[in-house]
Amino acid sequence: MSRLLLDIYEELGADGYSFEPIIAYGPNGADPHHESDSTTSLNEGNSVIIDIGCRKNFYCSDMTRTVFYKKADDLQRKIYNIVLEANLKAIETVKPGVRFCDIDAAARNHIENFGFGGYFTHRTGHSIGLDVHETGDVSAVNTDIVQEGMIFSIEPGIYLPGKFGVRIEDLVLVTSTGCEVLNHFPKELQIID
Repeated sequence: MSRLLLDIYEELGADGYSFEPIIAYGPNGADPHHESDSTTSLNEGNSVIIDIGCRKNFYCSDMTRTVFYKKADDLQRKIYNIVLEANLKAIETVKPGVRFCDIDAAARNHIENFGFGGYFTHRTGHSIGLDVHETGDVSAVNTDIVQEGMIFSIEPGIYLPGKFGVRIEDLVLVTSTGCEVLNHFPKELQIID
C-alpha cells in the first residue's frame, strides 16, 4: 500500500509523504494514532481508517476517510453518519471571527447528543502548513479567533475500544465569508471488496 501511494503522489507531482500513512482496521481503528502494522488481519465487517497526506511545494496535506470491508452493520452505519454530520457541522461553523473552541463544540456537541461524547477522544483539528501539525488547534481550550487565510483540519471521530473507529478529516481554507474544503474525495459511506 505504501509504495502504491508514493507512486500516486509522484505521478501527481507531489514530494512524498507529509507523514507516515495510518491504516487502521478492526480494533486498531479505535486507537486514533495507531501505527500501521503487518500482523493484523483484515476481516469482513472491519472499518478501515485511512489517514494520508503528501507534500507539494513544501506544504503538507492531510485527509482521513473511513471505509468498510465487505459490509457494515447497523452500529457502524450509525456511528459513521454521526461522525459525518459532526464533520459537516464543524465545517459550517468555520468563518472569520469565530473561535476555534466554537468549531470544536459544533462537532463535539453533535457527537455528545448521540451519547458518544466519551468516545471522541481527541481534538477536532490541527493547523497545517509547512509542517503537518503546526501551532494552533481546533479544540475546546483554544479561544483564539479564526482569521481569513488560515488552514486547519476538521477531523471528528468516534473510537469504540476493542471494536472499531470512524474518523472523517478534511482541510479547510478560511475565506472572507466561510471556508473552502480542500479535500475533494467523497465522504459518503463506502463498502469496499
